Formats: sequence, C-alpha cells, structure tokens
Amino acid sequence: MSLIKNIERLIDEMPYDTAFVISDFLDCCDYETVKKSLSRLEKKGIIRRVIRGVYDKPSYSSILQEYSAPSMQAIAQAIARQFNWNICPCGDTVLNELGLSTQVPSRQTYISSGPYRKYEIGNQALEFKHSALKDTVGKSKSTAVVIQALKTIGKTAVDDKTICTIGRRLSSDEKKSLLYEAKTAPIWMYPYLKKISEVKEDV
Repeated sequence: MSLIKNIERLIDEMPYDTAFVISDFLDCCDYETVKKSLSRLEKKGIIRRVIRGVYDKPSYSSILQEYSAPSMQAIAQAIARQFNWNICPCGDTVLNELGLSTQVPSRQTYISSGPYRKYEIGNQALEFKHSALKDTVGKSKSTAVVIQALKTIGKTAVDDKTICTIGRRLSSDEKKSLLYEAKTAPIWMYPYLKKISEVKEDV
C-alpha cells in the first residue's frame, strides 16, 4: 500500500495536463503496482485514460464545468517515452508550436524513429511518421524543431517575419546551440538559422 501511496503522491505533485505511462514510474515500483495504482486513480477521477497505456492529469474549469482536452504534445511525448522513440513535431504542428500559425491543426503530426502509428483522441488525431531523423541527430530539441519548421515552410518562402517570430521564441542558450548546430543542418538553411540566432530578445 505504501508503494501505491508513493505513486499517488508523485502524480499529485505533477502539473495539470501532464501525460504519463507505466514505465515513467518503474524506477520506484514494479509494473503491477504501478498498473494497480493508475487504475485506482482513474476510478477516483484523479487521472484519465487517454488511450491504452497512456494517462493524463486533466485540469478542471469551474467556469466551463468540464475537464480540459488532452494536451496532444504531452501525449506524444508520453508515447515516445513508452516505446523509446525519438520524435519531433513536423508540418502544421511545428508551425503552430513556434507561433508561425495560429490555427491548431486537428491532426498533430510528428516524425519518429519508430514505425508509422496513428491514434484517434477525441476529435483530434495524433500521427507518427517514420523517419531516419537525419536532420535532427545530434541536435538539441529546439534546433530540431526549428529545422522542421524551415523544411515545412520551404527555402523560397522564409522571410524576415518568420525569422523574427522563431528567434523570439528561443532563449539565449537555445540560440547559441542553434548557431553551433546549424553547421550540420541542410546547407540552404544555414543563412536562415544564423539570422534566427541573431534575433534580439524583446525588451
């Protein structure tokens, strides 16, 4: 029982809209104990089963009197941890994540080192497309995301507004990493990545 209480305490300390899988807790409890604990918390309404093996801790709006929709980004990361995949948002998903598009896509897409998979979650779809991830190997998450955004936009459509929008989303440390890692990015991207790393932070 103490092990179950320990898992419940860990989840209680998590921020709302966090997603998790059984393997996230295997460093402190065995598989069956974690499974039993999550089942117990689901019955209490503290956590929610989103898809098989994946749960989240939904926030509740007293104004709307309903629980929040699952965070697709958090769910994607949880699935990636479950199967030990490397993933990176792509297409409209990455554009929305970087503020280059205000429209939230109904289909969230990621390139992945794993096989092709598609999940239906509520009125949204979560899709993983197999990729060799050659443009993201050895790069930080922030750099990989920027590279995917530029690939989605295309080299003839990147403008100053795009560069400024991306640059303002990155911290100074992320810009330093971007400038260093840009050397091994596709050749056509280097000038754009360099400009993004030079964008000044808003005062």
